[in-house]
Amino acid sequence: MSDILEVRELTRRFQGLVAVDRVSFRLAHGEILGLIGPNGAGKTTLVSMVNGTLKPSAGDILFEGRSVRALPAFRRAHLGIGRTFQIMKPFPGLSVLENVAVGALFGAGGGEHDLRRARAQARESLEFVGLGARIAQRADELGGPDRKRLELAKALAMKPRLLLLDEAMAGLNGVEIEEVIDVIRKLRDRGISILVIEHVMKAIRSLCDRLLVLHHGEKIAEGATGDVLRDPRVVEAYLGRERR
Repeated sequence: MSDILEVRELTRRFQGLVAVDRVSFRLAHGEILGLIGPNGAGKTTLVSMVNGTLKPSAGDILFEGRSVRALPAFRRAHLGIGRTFQIMKPFPGLSVLENVAVGALFGAGGGEHDLRRARAQARESLEFVGLGARIAQRADELGGPDRKRLELAKALAMKPRLLLLDEAMAGLNGVEIEEVIDVIRKLRDRGISILVIEHVMKAIRSLCDRLLVLHHGEKIAEGATGDVLRDPRVVEAYLGRERR
């Protein structure tokens, strides 16, 4: 299986603080890679460097064999790198459909250039994530679980080949988590490769082919999900604290 993403010695410094320290990993086509670690471990910083909203201090990012380090986020989106955000901020005053149509207009390949086609693409994405009945509602009136679905729909409308998910299940109940897990599996079935930051262990165990673990900005483990979750370093740094 070939790699869609390769990260080489990626580093980010904030003045004297090293938030991500020489992290390297690969993500294969069609794979779901989980990114876990304690709060403050550098997970979101790493994802932000991959999608281009944050510049690395050192290292490189290769997407389908091409370095994208110098490209701004919108150019990476045109190449097929999509992302959801942990803090959801829908465009205020716009409908659910209009929010997702924005994603379609600025997605892979330069996005749709016809508003009618962008709206059709948005409807398809909203149906896929289970928000088809809410397309006319104002997006800023949605509750938390539906805002999570909206984030997924916005990213999906951009037609990504690589999707970066930042805590897509935070704050959801058990039934809602199962529904999002099902959506993410269907995304992978569509051929989308996924890097997912998650704290919900049920989702990590059932979704992820492999795990990457960060602690104080450093990679402390990487490998098959079951092996990593049994790693003493991971239990000590992350799982042990979660259980206390």
